[in-house]
Amino acid sequence: MIKLINVDIIITSDRTMMTNHHGREFLGFMATAPAIGIPEGIWMAICCPKPRVDEFGRPIEAPYGLRKIEAALQDAGYNAYIIDPDHLNKYKDNAKILMIGHHDFFAYGPPSSEWWLLTGREPVNRRSFFKLMESEAVNTMRKRGVKIVVGGPAAWQWLWEPELVEKWGINVIIEGEADEYIVDITSKLLNDEPIPRYVVIGARESPRIDKIPIIKGASVNGLIEITRGCPRGCMFCSVTLRPLRHIPIEKILNEIEVNISYSVKGAVLHSEDVLLYGSYGIEPNPEPVLKLHQMVIDKVESIAWAHASVASIVVAQRRYKLISSLTNIMYSKLEQNYLGVEVGIETGSPRLAKIVMPAKALPFKSEEWPEVVEEAFAIMHDHRIIPAATFILGFPNEEPDDIVKTIELLDRLKKYRSIIVPMLFVPMGALKHEEGGIVGMRITPEHAEAMRVAFWHTITWAEDILTKFYMKGIRYEPIKLLLKVFLWYAKRRMKDIEEKFLPNFTGKDLSIRLAQK
Repeated sequence: MIKLINVDIIITSDRTMMTNHHGREFLGFMATAPAIGIPEGIWMAICCPKPRVDEFGRPIEAPYGLRKIEAALQDAGYNAYIIDPDHLNKYKDNAKILMIGHHDFFAYGPPSSEWWLLTGREPVNRRSFFKLMESEAVNTMRKRGVKIVVGGPAAWQWLWEPELVEKWGINVIIEGEADEYIVDITSKLLNDEPIPRYVVIGARESPRIDKIPIIKGASVNGLIEITRGCPRGCMFCSVTLRPLRHIPIEKILNEIEVNISYSVKGAVLHSEDVLLYGSYGIEPNPEPVLKLHQMVIDKVESIAWAHASVASIVVAQRRYKLISSLTNIMYSKLEQNYLGVEVGIETGSPRLAKIVMPAKALPFKSEEWPEVVEEAFAIMHDHRIIPAATFILGFPNEEPDDIVKTIELLDRLKKYRSIIVPMLFVPMGALKHEEGGIVGMRITPEHAEAMRVAFWHTITWAEDILTKFYMKGIRYEPIKLLLKVFLWYAKRRMKDIEEKFLPNFTGKDLSIRLAQK
């Protein structure tokens, strides 16, 4: 017998978002690529397994951003719930509003766009999202006149697909932090009041800490927000337009308790720079960072960091030995022998760094950027912190020598355990009106060489990480075997490219939209 609850507002996403990636966040990056070397069904099983759901079709773990929207609406008295995409049919005849969030609706963001351009094949996240939007359940709701709202970090991508806005009957697109404003938007939709199709919540309208709700259900892999915004002001990033706000420890612990109540016992501390928790500048304040970690460690079985700045890593270790202190308590008290984190290299060129991210190196000078990056990688290597690092190609005002400097930095990083992924510039933040990057850029021999160097760095260290650190236990062995098959296939393909393509490569014009339409 099918059990239902009263749901007026459905909140959902496609399978590449509604999953816990087997409890390993880095596997989620596979969803940004096309299935390579193995059938797509197996590929999805590796990176995006179906989550546990309750008797009503509600996922036990769901994306943190969707949990915030769900909490805000429930606090306001609405019957709003996150529903797994495979269970939408249960509610297609009764829902009044369908809300869909995503990090990369159409695969125009990094690193999806890079995979798409390089392989000429649609990434699985785009294919999965189209499958959701053209499903029987969503089509039924659309025909019934259900209001459809989309939002999240990739809201800007709908501006590039106006024909799909019309085809799929999108009523409202929301860009920005919607925790506080989603209630008013919902009220207007339910009362058929006029509302702009594209709603932008600017930096000055970002909600105060007391207006950010506490999640009601578990977040994917225990991801918990500890700060919002960033003070570094990189021109290519939209997050840095928003003020830096620190979530009080009591709220953080409250959300961890929610996760634990659903048997999610790890924590991913989310921030644009975890080491800036409790700081109101660009240098770490060790006391609140240590206090936070000590209190979180008393409640969870494992910790990961979402993001950290390489400059903060260097300052934290040089001045306070903070990296040593944090990893010592984590490795001694928790069930882990490494720490995962995402970091941004962005470029190896001091000249370009000074133009597009003048505060990224602070308190160091932009001219010291390559040395700061290398020192941070050395610190992380020594403390078994495994970074998933990115760098960007195709910046406005980029010159060939800038890319050469990046290649030189990549060569210096070869001895440090890490995953390094190239990305193409996406017009965002203060540079959102600039042309270049995935909109249409010329891939030069220098770009190709940077990608090649990053590929071999990543493949080499991925095998080491997979063997010594990642996914320990019998239950992960089938997944590890499939990943090893993929690495073997990827190496073989790259060797073919090196032998047949790169020697005669003179540059290539690439554009997702031109290639597909």
